[in-house]
Amino acid sequence: MTIDQTEVKFTIEISDISEAAQFQAEHKAREAYIMELLRQHHLSAGRAAELLSLDRWQLLDLMTIYQISPFPEQTQAELEHEVGETLKLLESGDR
Repeated sequence: MTIDQTEVKFTIEISDISEAAQFQAEHKAREAYIMELLRQHHLSAGRAAELLSLDRWQLLDLMTIYQISPFPEQTQAELEHEVGETLKLLESGDR
């Protein structure tokens, strides 16, 4: 497996910005970039969590903020059908 590195650079002229504000802005820009790659299926959730130093629950919270579904391949109707089928299996196993 080949690992590619991507460098994203841009220049913005802003005067009188504190180092803390600059750090925060760069962190949020990196986060947004990684989350957009996740949305477009260029990164797995596991890899996105690793790059952002998050656990899976923190990543799920972030995915909610960025409106990224943890079930990107399924429509709501398909997911509801799958849940219904699973419930039927569970109910039939109890009898």
